[in-house]
Order: sequence, then C-alpha cells, then structure tokens
Amino acid sequence: MSAMEITPPEAARWAARAGLVLPADRHASVAATAGHIHGVVGLLRELDFADTPPASAYRAGQEERDAAV
Repeated sequence: MSAMEITPPEAARWAARAGLVLPADRHASVAATAGHIHGVVGLLRELDFADTPPASAYRAGQEERDAAV
C-alpha cells in the first residue's frame, strides 16, 4: 500500500475511531476522497514559501494599484 492509498476498510476503521457511523456502501467513496485529500496535502507540503510573508502582514486596502483598466 502506498502512502496515498487508503483502503475502504481503513476508512471505515478511521470513521469508527472518530465516532462516526459510516454505512458500508460509503466505505469506498470515503477512502477515495481521503486518498485524494492526502495527495493534495502532500503536494502543498512540498511548496516552498520561504519568501512569502505571513498572512498577518497583509493589509487589505493598502496595496498599490498598478494595473491599467
């Protein structure tokens, strides 16, 4: 099993552990969705944001407008 492959029984086990009732017909779709989310988060973790200021540095309305309309 790869790092992004989540099996339906595993998804059901995680749901039960979280206290969620997951009908048997939903195990496969929840596993596929969880695998997709896991893959997207993995890609986001690879991004380099070294020169990006934190969101708290942004002040709405104070940016300079330099585009021609």
